[in-house]
Amino acid sequence: MTGSLEAALRQAVRGEVEFGSSTRAVYATDSSNYRQVPIGVVFPRDTDDLVAAVRVCADHGVPVLGRGAGTSLAGQACNVAVVLDTSRHMTRILEIDPVRRTARVQPGVVLDDLRRAAEVHGLTFGPDPATHAWCTLGGMIGNNSCGTHALYAGKTVDNVESLTVVTYDGEVLELGAYDDSAYAAAVVAGGRTAEVLGGLREIGRRHEALVRERYVDIPRRVSGYNLDQLLPDSGFHVARALVGTESTCVLVAEATVTLSVSPAHRRLVVLGYPDVFAAADAVPSLLGHGLLGLEGFDETLERQMRDRDLHVQHLELLPPGGGWLLAELGADDPAEADARTDAFTAALPDGVAWRRFDDETDQRRVWLVRESGLGATAIRADGRHNSEGWEDAAVAPERLGEYLRAVTALWDDYGYSGAWYGHFGQGCVHTRNDFDLHTEQGLRDYRSYVERAADLVVSMGGSLSGEHGDGQSRGELLERMYGPELVDAFRQFKAVFDPRGRMNPGKVVDAYPLDSSLRFGPDHRVVRPHQQFFALADDGGSLQTAVERCVGVGRCRRDDAGTMCPSYRVTRDERHSTRGRAKLLAEMFQGEVTPATWRNDDVREALDLCLSCKGCQTDCPTHVDMATYKAEFLSHHYARRLRPRVMYALGLLPWAARAATAVPRAANLVLTAPGLSQLVRRAAGVTTARPAPRFAATSWRRTRSARDHARTSQPTVVVWPDTFTDAYSPEVGERLVELLERLGERVVVPEQWGCCGRPLYDAGMLATARRTLAGLLDVLQPWLDRGLPVVVPEPSCLSTFRDELPGLLPDDPRAARLASLARSPAEQLLASSRLDGALAAAPHDLPERLVIHPHCHARAGAAAPADRELLQRLGHEAEVLDAGCCGLAGSFGFDAAHEPLSRRIGEESWLPQVRAALGDDRLVADGFSCRTQLDHLGGPAATDLVTLAWQRLCDGGQGRPAGVRGD
Repeated sequence: MTGSLEAALRQAVRGEVEFGSSTRAVYATDSSNYRQVPIGVVFPRDTDDLVAAVRVCADHGVPVLGRGAGTSLAGQACNVAVVLDTSRHMTRILEIDPVRRTARVQPGVVLDDLRRAAEVHGLTFGPDPATHAWCTLGGMIGNNSCGTHALYAGKTVDNVESLTVVTYDGEVLELGAYDDSAYAAAVVAGGRTAEVLGGLREIGRRHEALVRERYVDIPRRVSGYNLDQLLPDSGFHVARALVGTESTCVLVAEATVTLSVSPAHRRLVVLGYPDVFAAADAVPSLLGHGLLGLEGFDETLERQMRDRDLHVQHLELLPPGGGWLLAELGADDPAEADARTDAFTAALPDGVAWRRFDDETDQRRVWLVRESGLGATAIRADGRHNSEGWEDAAVAPERLGEYLRAVTALWDDYGYSGAWYGHFGQGCVHTRNDFDLHTEQGLRDYRSYVERAADLVVSMGGSLSGEHGDGQSRGELLERMYGPELVDAFRQFKAVFDPRGRMNPGKVVDAYPLDSSLRFGPDHRVVRPHQQFFALADDGGSLQTAVERCVGVGRCRRDDAGTMCPSYRVTRDERHSTRGRAKLLAEMFQGEVTPATWRNDDVREALDLCLSCKGCQTDCPTHVDMATYKAEFLSHHYARRLRPRVMYALGLLPWAARAATAVPRAANLVLTAPGLSQLVRRAAGVTTARPAPRFAATSWRRTRSARDHARTSQPTVVVWPDTFTDAYSPEVGERLVELLERLGERVVVPEQWGCCGRPLYDAGMLATARRTLAGLLDVLQPWLDRGLPVVVPEPSCLSTFRDELPGLLPDDPRAARLASLARSPAEQLLASSRLDGALAAAPHDLPERLVIHPHCHARAGAAAPADRELLQRLGHEAEVLDAGCCGLAGSFGFDAAHEPLSRRIGEESWLPQVRAALGDDRLVADGFSCRTQLDHLGGPAATDLVTLAWQRLCDGGQGRPAGVRGD
């Protein structure tokens, strides 16, 4: 049947239809505890495609599931069904009406895209979960999402005006609110809409008394279907009744939503309390001040952020305490915003520590602490997972302190622990706990705990879910909250739209057991750690444990900030996101959907477009390190067999460069001569669409100066002649040496050749990399023994010293020693006690504004902040650009198979952001790859930081350094 279904879908749908093992593996999980392998995935291009796909599925009697960003936390976004993913193509904002304050959108629109478009009119879509930069409106409607600003703007349900939906029988319905006249007109018109409205009105009439009795009146009642919207005093709002149904009834094809006024001037007050319980107790007294948001978190979250090294630098902004509240106020008039904030702080009782932030940058830093909740709590310091399962209940704000104390006491009964964070102002607080889901006894304890917690929250007049929905985590518990009659009314509601029960079955209504289909349940296959190249010390030496760090947060789907994931930003293919690759690797170890073998082609193909930019190493909240995983996988995938020829051509570049620097004129002739160059490069699998970088006329190592510095007596610092600086940019090395000497250093430049082997990692040539690194340590050992700093001009090589080196040679104490001594030029210059004096004595032109584009590996290796600090010390105003990866990524863009994607990343994603940020300012780019990509794509001129500092301190302020010109 699957074959005929796939064929029928391909014939009926214009969008992509993917039934392959790799796609099914990637879509087998969401952000929850659950795992269910889909039948296949369809990426509809529009409403017609949605209808066509659903009709084919209905003809074959198979279930369907609508999915947005796949970040659901209750299991509602995975199922044994045909998944309809609207996030690839159905991403248009169709209309914004600033007068009516509405927007009409397709379901795949990312929330922040809508918010940016609305901000032009001083408006916003109020609900904003922590995933606002990548979650979709369709997913928010499915889950009835809320977020920080639901405090003043309401939940998603409060902001939906009408919906265009597709039912399982392929009907397209336009649904909204119906007063008596609108209802009568719809009934007269007949058809499926009249049938639906009649059925729903009868459900509302029959169950009105129970709905009024059992639907709790709290800000965050999200659990269950919104039968209260069918009551007369709610305007018989059918569209809102469908919000939160998690695609168990219909698929959303289009939505008209309400936009809220977005206060132009905002203030943030952070309050510190002795503990989280005292913070919760204080909430009711703060709500009368017209707050835009009131969030909170505890000291456990702060500690876990430190353990995960996640936004630790921002924690310094918090006032003293063990529990914190973040109160946001605002107005369109700055004076009014100040007045409201002054009144708020004046009303605070004595003894409450607080800090106020008016600056937007500082506010954003504090909000990043709060938004780190899921990422910081997902993985424990010992590498074990904390899991969702009871992380979303809500109570009245007046009872929040009582609720938190009661659940914390319940933790003690079971030996659980967790952090508290979330929407304190509306009584909805999240947590993740160290449940044992791996053993039968652990599962029995988990079920017992969840049932007791459910009874507790119901006894307090609360809701099982306050934001994330019911799905499978809470679906079977709904009777405890609503009773059997209303749960049966939910079945009737679903049957009006989906009488065959094929829409996302087993979620919310007649839900699968909450302790079944678990991703890490007792049947989860744990592979004994094998012999690996990388130590993976934080993951017990296990690649499986490492890839299972991914909990599906989805930040790698973000495309407006950060570095990861450049290939996903262009392809929009989940398999080419960091999350998708991690999930596929994890599925490889299970061996159910994709083969459990290192020869796995699904994994190889997904990793093939990984640029090894290391963006995920810093951008991912759980520190998934895909560049390392890729290198490790490829080392086993190609063990004892030949690699593609391009891997040898590019992976062995350092050795080729070493030979070429002996005869640079002949080497350049081979690389540039018409006919010969194309023949050589095509034979090697290297692109002919780019000019080959030209070797310098004299390499750095072969200059008289470098040879003189190789014999420096009693040196104080080592400057490492990395392959890229040595072969292509020797002037940078020369200027760096001159700079350091101007500051009183005695510089030694090693004469003996060595290399970090940076290009080897992209090809997984790790045995060679180990030998190369051991040789490099031999070269540097005399200076390592003396504890001299080693300055590395090229960011990617510095990153290798700090990252791959200790990871590949964990038992060689010299590796850790070099990692600790390695410095970027900026770091070393800033460490000089003579820098300020030299700057004071050096003439300089008027300060200029500079924009820094950090190399991706500099970001990952924590070297980038020093660049900005040095430029500021040089007298410039410096902005660090957040434009992502340039797309060249070392050897990636020179691979003929990868060159088109590399160019697209540069031209469509990276370069427009560079140009927009640059204006009339000057660009600073230290990475060889970044400057090469600028040149190849006709980008703006760029200079490097060493040259700028050299110009100021050593060149007498004469002239401007030459940049890499792209015009």
